Amino acid sequence: MNSVKKYVAEFIGTFVLVLFACGTAAVSGCATDNKNVAYLITALAFGLVIVAMAYSIGNISGCHINPAVSIAMLVNGTLSIKDFVGYVIAQFLGATAGAGVLRLILGAESSLGANGLYDENALISFVIEVILTFVFVLAILGVTSKKENSAVAGIVIGLTLTLVHIFGIHFTGTSVNPARSFGPALFVGGDALTNIWVFLAAPLAGGIIAALVHKFIALKNEE
Repeated sequence: MNSVKKYVAEFIGTFVLVLFACGTAAVSGCATDNKNVAYLITALAFGLVIVAMAYSIGNISGCHINPAVSIAMLVNGTLSIKDFVGYVIAQFLGATAGAGVLRLILGAESSLGANGLYDENALISFVIEVILTFVFVLAILGVTSKKENSAVAGIVIGLTLTLVHIFGIHFTGTSVNPARSFGPALFVGGDALTNIWVFLAAPLAGGIIAALVHKFIALKNEE
């Protein structure tokens, strides 16, 4: 039953992330020429959702709401394979449900905050997403590695997600989260779905690299 509660929490968290944060991207104009304010508002929306969810479901599931975070926790040894699979399924279902509600509200013409390649270059986009995810997940692993940080962890993680979005939205719309990318792409179709592999694989690679680097530097620090 505890595992089921964790999966439900992850579903809810990812649903809220896509509905509110991707929804903000869709309605604020990130896909138009009115970008400066829209980028900042969208970045804040993603960060604030993480803060809200961290203090809502963090004590239940850890508030991963992101397969890249879950795979880092698996590599780090703090998440079992069984829970990893359950978390990822819940996250993708939550993201799909959130995107479905957005589609219902905004209509078929909306971008739903879907990601896109930078300059139509898959390799550059892949590298950008790996770097963005690495920074985000490394911050998560660092701040959650000490119990005394628990009171501020949600704020630190939310601000870090805001930071990577401020930089990354211009390039790819910032994924750093395979589930967040999959939900909107599924309903938008076209290039968003064709290029979805970049936004599935790159964040997972970034999460794994962050976990390995954190294990290395944490071990060195203990020595």
